[in-house]
This record gives sequence, C-alpha cells and structure tokens, in this order.
Amino acid sequence: MKVVHLTSAHPRYDTRIFHKQCRSLAAGGYPVTLVVADGEGDEERDGVVIVDVGQLPGRLNRILKTTQRVFDQARRLDADLYHLHDPELMPVGQRLKRLGKRVVYDAHEDLPRQMLAKHYLGKFTRHVLSRGVEAYQRRACRRFDAIVAATPYIRDRFGEFHPRVVDVNNFPMLGELDGALDARLAASPGESQSVCYVGGIAEVRGIREIIRAMEGVGHDCRLQLAGDFKTLALEQEVMTYAGWARVEAHGYLDRAGVRRVMAGSVAGLVTLHPIINYLDALPVKMFEYMSAGLPVIASDFPLWREIVEGSDCGLCVDPLDPEAIAEAIEYIVSHPERAREMGQNGQRAVVERYNWQQEERKLLDTYRALAR
Repeated sequence: MKVVHLTSAHPRYDTRIFHKQCRSLAAGGYPVTLVVADGEGDEERDGVVIVDVGQLPGRLNRILKTTQRVFDQARRLDADLYHLHDPELMPVGQRLKRLGKRVVYDAHEDLPRQMLAKHYLGKFTRHVLSRGVEAYQRRACRRFDAIVAATPYIRDRFGEFHPRVVDVNNFPMLGELDGALDARLAASPGESQSVCYVGGIAEVRGIREIIRAMEGVGHDCRLQLAGDFKTLALEQEVMTYAGWARVEAHGYLDRAGVRRVMAGSVAGLVTLHPIINYLDALPVKMFEYMSAGLPVIASDFPLWREIVEGSDCGLCVDPLDPEAIAEAIEYIVSHPERAREMGQNGQRAVVERYNWQQEERKLLDTYRALAR
C-alpha cells in the first residue's frame, strides 16, 4: 500500500510527522512519501521520500495556493492512502475521496476549542467561529476512512461522529534522550545548576512568569531557554526583566542540541497557561523531560497532576504565579537526591507506558486494517 503524508504548514522534520509516523511506517515496509511546503527541495531520508511543493509567503497564500499545490502533487503521486496533518487540508482530503482514495486525518489539536482560546477575536466571534469549524470538521471528516488523534480527549471528541478513531499520542522515542541522563549522572555535584524550558516561546506558554520566577530563585541557578519567540515584541519585553540576567537563550535547537540542554539541567519547565485547549493536552516536552530523567515542574491541571503525581516525577504549580514556580525550582535545586529520584521515576514511567514504541503499534494496526 503506497502511502503519502501531506502537510502544508509543518517543517519536513517535524517530530510527530517525520521522525515518528513516517519513519515507523517506512520501517514497517510501507512505501512512504512526505509532501511538504518549506522550499528546501526534494530528498530521501531514512526510507522516506520527501517532495517539496515550495514555500509561499503569508498565511493566506498558504491556505489558498499552497493547499492547491499539495493537492496537485498528491494526485500526481497516485497513492493508495493519504494521511493529512493540517486542518486546512480537509478540503484536499475531500477531493481525494472523490478520486476513490483512502484518507486519514491526523488531528494534532482540538480545532474548535483552539478557536475559543483566541481571545483577541472577541467572545462572540470566537464562539461563532468555533461552532462553524466544528460543523465543517464533522461534515468533512465523516467521509474519511480513519481519524488519528494526538490525545485521548481529541479521540473521544471525534469518536462522537466517526466509527474509526485511534489516539496515537506524541510520546518520546525510547533511547533518544538517554544520553542526557547519563551526562547528568556523571556530572560532579559542585557544578552550577540550571533548569530548562524547551519549545515554542509565547505568552500563553508562560514565558513571562518563568522569567519573573528566576528573579526569586535564591540559588545560583540559570534558565536554559531553547526555542524561538513567537513575536519580537515579547522577546524584547522579557529581556527587560531582572530575571533575564539568569537566562541563557539558545534559540531553536536540533535534537542533539535539545539533548545537550537537558543534560546540563536539573529540571524541565512546562508551565503553560490554563487556556481551554491546554487543559486536556499531553505536552510533548513534559514527556521528553521525563524521558531524559529530568523532574518536571508542570502546570497544576488535573490531567497533568494525575500524570506527574501518579509517576512521582516532579512538582505541579500554579503557572500564573512566579513565586510558586520559583519555590518549585528552589526545592529541586536544594534537594538533589530527591530530584534524582523523581527524574528516575519519570524515566521509568516513559519506559513502561509513555513511549512512542507503544503508540507506533496503534498506528501500524490502523494501517493494516485500512489495507485490508
């Protein structure tokens, strides 16, 4: 069964799309092509053929013109099954169904709830958009052959109207971050302490509170910041905070760079704000911290608290309270043996439950069912 994955918005080496799904399918014997729109050209890597339709400037171009390019390329490839990774590709999926193709939609986010989190739109506009997106999504996705959901919550939402939905969670690949724990265990106790934040940097991801928290940490502790700021204005603002003097900003890092940052840290921060589409999310970075043997300092959401306290792998705090974040950092820095124990507990939980190898089986089972 010839398989083509389609994305008009994600980078070619997106962890979920390329490193996990496409590589797993290629290793499972499927001929896999990934269509992207990043302007970096065609290539073949790890058994996956990558075809680039070119990058156009602006979101409107991406939605109107890039999606057409993606469809044209998808039709030329003439695959048996197409796997879509962006909401804007739902119309492409409908067109492919009319050509008699099998189509899988990958719901990375709960799109209607995501609309409700866009507070700059105004309350009335948000709710109208959310209802409209919900209605269109139901109508479009009913015709698709399967839905792959990034979390159990999204799975249940799609399960209300689709008979074949599976949650394929974005858990870490076993072994990828083991070197971070090995390096940390080999470090001498007197070395300077750091905590890290890895991922996209935005207001709703708690960057203001994290930098403010660094002002209140009594120990000689630094923040390793790995990721790109969503806006230049936000970056310039937080650089004026007193806590910025304790920040080492690395910008975007590849996987090797992420491993180095985690290896030099004693805890990982994932203190996202309590907006509606985060409350039931499963943040990739939290599980990557756990995989690297780092205790986590996480937002005190019920689902996250269940995971963190259930695995005894970190501390949950009010993400809007810089003092609470600072106290959690202080505790971990001041109790190295307890921190090491929490880190090892988190890594054990990943090995036993929260890992890609288990999720991979669900993806392959879904494909085998569709092949039949």
